[in-house]
Amino acid sequence: MIWRTECTLSLLARHYRTLFRTCARYLALDVGQKLHASVVNTGLESFPNTFIRNAILHMYAACGCVLSARKMFDKIPLSYKDTVDWTTLMGCYAHGRLPLDALSLFVDMRKSNVPIDEFTMVIVFLACAKLGCDQFGVQGHGCLVKMGFSSSIKACNAAMDMYVKCGLIDKTRRIFNEMGAKSLVSWTVLLGGLVKWEGLEKARLLFDQMPERNEVALTIMVAAYIENGLTKEAFGLLCNMVFESGFELNFVTLCSWLSACAQSGNVMLGKWVHMYALKMIKHEIDIMVATALINMYAKCGRIDDAFRVFKVMPQRNVVTWNTMLSGLAMQGKGDMVLDLFAQMVREVKPDDVTFTAVLSACSHSGLVVQGRHLFYSLESSYGIKPSVENYSCIVDLLGRAGHLEEAESIIRGMPIAPNEVVLGSLLGSCSVHKNLELGECLMKELVQMYPDNTEYHVLLSNMYSLAGKDDEADSIRVVLRNRGIRKVPGMSSIYVGGQIHCFSAGDTLHLQSQEIYMMLDEMIQKIRVAGYVPDTACQKFSGSDNGGYYSNSHEEKEQALFTHSEKLAVCFGLISIPAGMPLYIFKNLRICRDCHSAMKIVSKVYNREIVIRDRSRFHCFKLGSCSCSDYW
Repeated sequence: MIWRTECTLSLLARHYRTLFRTCARYLALDVGQKLHASVVNTGLESFPNTFIRNAILHMYAACGCVLSARKMFDKIPLSYKDTVDWTTLMGCYAHGRLPLDALSLFVDMRKSNVPIDEFTMVIVFLACAKLGCDQFGVQGHGCLVKMGFSSSIKACNAAMDMYVKCGLIDKTRRIFNEMGAKSLVSWTVLLGGLVKWEGLEKARLLFDQMPERNEVALTIMVAAYIENGLTKEAFGLLCNMVFESGFELNFVTLCSWLSACAQSGNVMLGKWVHMYALKMIKHEIDIMVATALINMYAKCGRIDDAFRVFKVMPQRNVVTWNTMLSGLAMQGKGDMVLDLFAQMVREVKPDDVTFTAVLSACSHSGLVVQGRHLFYSLESSYGIKPSVENYSCIVDLLGRAGHLEEAESIIRGMPIAPNEVVLGSLLGSCSVHKNLELGECLMKELVQMYPDNTEYHVLLSNMYSLAGKDDEADSIRVVLRNRGIRKVPGMSSIYVGGQIHCFSAGDTLHLQSQEIYMMLDEMIQKIRVAGYVPDTACQKFSGSDNGGYYSNSHEEKEQALFTHSEKLAVCFGLISIPAGMPLYIFKNLRICRDCHSAMKIVSKVYNREIVIRDRSRFHCFKLGSCSCSDYW
């Protein structure tokens, strides 16, 4: 096409710019790419004074196409690029998980003497927040003050958010106090910072001072209460804001609360959210909310409720399927996971997270043949390169089944460096199958990678003890003691009366400690009569603060076993929750062999269903047996 007049060129360029802006507004990338091809074919793109390239840059940036946006940015002559163009590309980098590139571009922008505005500073602080880079952030704050943007509420809010994410709450508070006008976002950012770094008490004081509140502030407070086990406070605040203040909860808020319920095991509030969603949302429950419900029920041990939500969903995406598969895997329902996976591949395309869930289920159920076949067919049948999580699962599967050589061979052939989870899985299997030689090799690698992780030191120390090599076991304990490193303490929690009650090993701080220990004595006597024999091999290595790492006497070892955190939590549940009601216990570490054996007998002697969620899976004890079939 030959351009006849300057007027025609100007009108056509204006028309194209309008179209590109529309594509950016509606994220219509396909249409935008066709328009781009059109302006290239007609030659219009080659005229810089039409600012077509600038419009194309903004379209690609809005659609998240980082490479295309950068290519277009580089084509624009410097004299035709303004502050908005630089800031737009910076924002594309920052939102596109390339925050370091955003900051690098900001440095180039300053070197090119391009003026900056408040929106530029917002992107700078966003990039610093994502990187956790307080040094650049502090310099950016200085730039903000120097350039006279201290009165910009948006820029100050972004600076506050950056300081919160970098853990500098004092600087956050200083900006907040120095701000003349404050928006609701300003209050909310500080509120989130106080919850994270200074605790609920100070956060609640600020919440009560807020001139107005929104769903974000409410979500921050309720989620914090839930995560800290303060169900009554969370529910009271929730009812006040919803029923008295008239807040309508959206799907983002509901998902946040359900996530907090899943983390803490608070199924009571999770059910309330479920009921609210059913009654208040007139149309179908959003797919994100339904998926969050599945996750919440599964992680709270209510797998049947999770599956009911899953079955009635009219639409399910890959995240929904993965959530359901992961929930079933935690319950040790390997056969059910494989059946559901066969249905999934007919509906959606699985991803590497899917196979992590399926392989984990195979591992926890002893389905070695099925898991092995699935792993070796990942690329050929599904076009998926195994992730490090997939490798961890197959190593765990083979290791548990005693195929240590094959598991090691897979690790040595990994195209990516194995992490501590992969190596730690095999070390755990070496402990179970008493392969001390391989365990020593793995331990050397793990110590080099993660010297402060006590769990692997504990495993190898116990392996030495069981093999009769007490000198080697003692040397590991001495090293840890001299370095001041202690075992991560086991913690178990149980919900009673709407409140969470936490216990550590040998805990005597609970208000009902006397009653708990009376029940503990009774329980130990009864389960001994029923066949319980303390597994003192589990008590080779102690993390107590009494100055010693090793208990020499048989009685001391037994007594230490009796006061493990999950046993104390169960005793509290037995005296606090009506007979016949199930007990739900949540533990931060893996349940030990002795507690596992004891819980099976407790469930039979007291005719109680006991569900314990440790860090990797559920154990449902009922009438003397466990859902894991002693394979965990």
